[in-house]
Amino acid sequence: MGGIIFSLAFTGLIWWAGARLDSIQLLPDQGVAWYYWKLPNPTFMTRATAWILYLAHQISIWALIYIAQKNQLKYSTDLHKINIYALATNALFIGLHFLQTHIWYDGLAQDVSIFSSQGSVIVLLVWIMLMENPRRGLIFGKKAPISQQVIRFARKYHGYFFAWATIYTFWYHPMVSTSGHLIGFLYMFLLLLQGSLFFTRIHINKWWMFTNEFAVLIHGTLVAVMQGNGIWPMFAFGFGGIFIITQMHGWGYPAG
Repeated sequence: MGGIIFSLAFTGLIWWAGARLDSIQLLPDQGVAWYYWKLPNPTFMTRATAWILYLAHQISIWALIYIAQKNQLKYSTDLHKINIYALATNALFIGLHFLQTHIWYDGLAQDVSIFSSQGSVIVLLVWIMLMENPRRGLIFGKKAPISQQVIRFARKYHGYFFAWATIYTFWYHPMVSTSGHLIGFLYMFLLLLQGSLFFTRIHINKWWMFTNEFAVLIHGTLVAVMQGNGIWPMFAFGFGGIFIITQMHGWGYPAG
């Protein structure tokens, strides 16, 4: 609950401070492959601060995951000390990203494709479906014929990929206060919170996991509606279909 409150409060801070960035002149939108919120004339510092802080954030969380696995921690109802380190690390870099945006503005979007950010989250969601196949199946509760060796690999190493997907996407965007960014950052904060709670019971709580997984439907649909380009049904019915076909199963309720 503390992490959720922090996520909501920091999203409110981004909204409150957003007017400071309105004076920044940006280039006209150039189509679906164009990311609008990046400086027309980036400098060494605008690029270096985004990349250095991203890499520091990324390596720090990877190191904590490695240490937790190396020490063979057991799942607990309480926080391990390393969970506190992970929560503090994510909170620190959330604050640094806020400051970096208001001083230098640019995120990683200046140097990488918009599809890399979107693709990382899509692969994350597919990876979850792979790991959850033994519990809820893939199509209306029916399990896909995936070997246990593949499932074990996915579960053992998912933390590293998930940490990359979330942290990379987090640093891709500057902390501007459009409605779409606010919803997106709130979702990123929740995913970072989930990623900080490894080897705790809440990390594998099916309701909390489902909340994080299902939230992409709300996020994707609302952002598409706000963009006003008429493609919101693709997100609503696409993610809604995944919910009905895959995600809603595995809760222990009888079929029919």
